[in-house]
Amino acid sequence: QVQLVESGGGLVQAGDSLRLSCAASGRTFSNYAMGWFRQAPGKERESIAAITWSSTSTYYSDSVKGRFTISRDNAKNTVYLQMNSLKPEDTAVYYCAAKFNPSRTVLSTLIYEYPSWGQGTQVTVSS
Repeated sequence: QVQLVESGGGLVQAGDSLRLSCAASGRTFSNYAMGWFRQAPGKERESIAAITWSSTSTYYSDSVKGRFTISRDNAKNTVYLQMNSLKPEDTAVYYCAAKFNPSRTVLSTLIYEYPSWGQGTQVTVSS
């Protein structure tokens, strides 16, 4: 499996931006679809963004669409989540996940589809 390490979380004010990074190692990164998930206190983990290995297809949940952007750099084995116009309800632990998926277009968006997970990074948005 691929190993994942998230970074870039922190404490920001509403309206600010953050960019999360997820560095992968251990396997050929370009064979993997990637996803970003988050879990707020007392809530279930939710899928918020996903991207195919080729960046051909992306997915966003309604809660982040238009504010967050997922991207990847296969040469750097890294996937990013640019978060703009942050809101207090975006406060959560953010996780990246990887799934072997050679499809250019078929996305993986469900939690159970992903066998490899990072340890998470905390994002706190104050009002």
